Amino acid sequence: MTVCIFASSSSRINEEYAVAATQLGVLLAKAEMNIVYGGGEIGLMGTIADSVMKNGGRVTGVIPAFMKEEGWDHKSVNEMITTNDMGERKKRMFELADAVVALPGGVGTLEELTEAITLKQLGLYKGPIIILNTLNFYDSLISFFEHMIAGNFLRFEHKGIWEIASTPEEVMVYLANNKNWIRDPRSIAKI
Repeated sequence: MTVCIFASSSSRINEEYAVAATQLGVLLAKAEMNIVYGGGEIGLMGTIADSVMKNGGRVTGVIPAFMKEEGWDHKSVNEMITTNDMGERKKRMFELADAVVALPGGVGTLEELTEAITLKQLGLYKGPIIILNTLNFYDSLISFFEHMIAGNFLRFEHKGIWEIASTPEEVMVYLANNKNWIRDPRSIAKI
């Protein structure tokens, strides 16, 4: 299984986030799961890539050419794919992924996570989407999703698109127990 990781590129965050990312990397590698991620060297992106590789897992980075030119790419990953732009980067990551896990991150991570949810809602992506809610980072977003459901902007059934994990161990449980969300998601896409 290849797990797509969306995560922060910031190196100035609470160390507890890095501890969880490291722990998840160990668990993924020991479960013989590889990762594809945005190809960055710092922040949670670099942390989880390093952890997976240190524990024998395979890491594929996908990075736009302009970021590589800036020197933001991780030099030690097993494979680095360079794309023309951000849109091509995401498309390639989704093509390579069997599952998506979102670690805490900024607006880039948020945009990637919500695109994954949208694609699954439309039946264009079928794998699990897991939100790692370290230190309750995503509580406000989860509350906002609930607000969307209460206001009928999403169906109640759409809550099944994502899983919320508090720990890396819970992420692994969701990955191991992946179940199809809805056989034909488009049948309920229209509200």
